[in-house]
Amino acid sequence: MTVYLRPSSALPRASPSALLRPGIPRTKILERCYATHKNVGGGSNTQSTPRRRTVGVLSDDGRYDWEVLSGKEKVARATQQSFNFMIIIAGAALTGGVFYLLYTEIFSPNSRTWQYEKAVERILDDTRCTDILGDRREIKAYGEATTSRWARNRPIATSLEKDRLGREHLRMNFHVEGPRNSGIVFVHMMKPLDKSEWEYQLLALDVKGYSRVILEQAHNKPGVGQALKIFGIQWR
Repeated sequence: MTVYLRPSSALPRASPSALLRPGIPRTKILERCYATHKNVGGGSNTQSTPRRRTVGVLSDDGRYDWEVLSGKEKVARATQQSFNFMIIIAGAALTGGVFYLLYTEIFSPNSRTWQYEKAVERILDDTRCTDILGDRREIKAYGEATTSRWARNRPIATSLEKDRLGREHLRMNFHVEGPRNSGIVFVHMMKPLDKSEWEYQLLALDVKGYSRVILEQAHNKPGVGQALKIFGIQWR
């Protein structure tokens, strides 16, 4: 008998008395022996439950339910959620501020940009202006020159102030250039106390060598000249 076929002393054997004991099937005894043999030298095969990761302010990914968190971990989660909520509120406020600024400065009818574009349209639609400047399709409007070489657009010279009666006055001037001549457009607008929209006080084009072209002049309206005199406006 080779060494491989010899019975091992480490294996438990069923006793003859157990095999001959009435009422106990032999298969049941052999199953017990096999189970005992399988566990010999095997140690404990029970797998330990993995340890749960501690939840912190920076390490909480929401994988654990609120009920399984400790008191400290609940505070960490609440702190993280409060911080995220503040970030969302700040982002929403910043976005709203940007949209409000764009509307008030560009898209609103009372914005300076809107009034500038309307004044340019008035110049291009007036035949007296196009006769002096040239073809309306070739007329360009631009602001004042700047010393910055990085500035692509020339800023429009504007000023906003109130008179002694509390009315707002907007003054603006910009350059226009056509194939024939170039000139300067002067704009003066006032917002009455009982209205929310600007009204023209002066819209005129000055071109060197030509008489001033007046598109709007408020002192021709009844009662307006005295109000402008109080404000100290001098007409050319």
